[in-house]
Amino acid sequence: MAFFYSIRNVFQDLVIQNALYDVTVDVRVKTLRPEEAIGYPEHQVCHLINGRERMLEAEFLGSRGQAFTDMYGSFSGTLAEVCATALTDNYQRAVFLASLNAVARHLGFVEKTVHCGADRPPRCADRLVSYVKEDYGHARVALVGFRPRLVVALAQEFELRVTDRDPNNVGQMKYGIRIGGPMQTAENLAWCDVAMVTGATLTNDSIRELLLEKPTVFCGVTIAAAAHFLNLTRFCPYGT
Repeated sequence: MAFFYSIRNVFQDLVIQNALYDVTVDVRVKTLRPEEAIGYPEHQVCHLINGRERMLEAEFLGSRGQAFTDMYGSFSGTLAEVCATALTDNYQRAVFLASLNAVARHLGFVEKTVHCGADRPPRCADRLVSYVKEDYGHARVALVGFRPRLVVALAQEFELRVTDRDPNNVGQMKYGIRIGGPMQTAENLAWCDVAMVTGATLTNDSIRELLLEKPTVFCGVTIAAAAHFLNLTRFCPYGT
């Protein structure tokens, strides 16, 4: 929880400095349509459609922030209530992160706090391949958190290992890669040259195990504000 204490302190400072304690934030469950999640694919390969995760979307004074989670529900309350959240389960952390993203977006600290759609998800995967090549060369890549589009693209260009927490994925062959479980993550991180980590690891609080000395890139909208305030490398070229 030390990681979240740091983020909570940042959030509380934002709220205090901008006199926002009594302002309300509304959070709702958002299930993305296929074209929002994966564009217009020739086959469905999106974890959001076939898996357990959903998106929580916070709306704050006209700004939106999102977070992926496998525990979901709606919330409406003041930012004082959000800041006081216990952060002991994935639902509480997702509400907190979506709200933080919306507030940081409203205050102008971050952009790209809303998941991309239309033709952008496959383009995002292609951009990630180019990004890895340009910054890390022909690297060994460990992907933490199964994201089908990323697996398909990365596996074509790099040595790739993937782990996921969803028991429906662990041990399965997906797009030519056998998906490992959480117990294999440490081994994969020791093996790789660069770690690609989905932002949902912040929601499930496994991120504390993934703050490495070697290059680590966090992907997606969930970690938008946290990456900015804690100086983490984030990849999200097509978020809105």
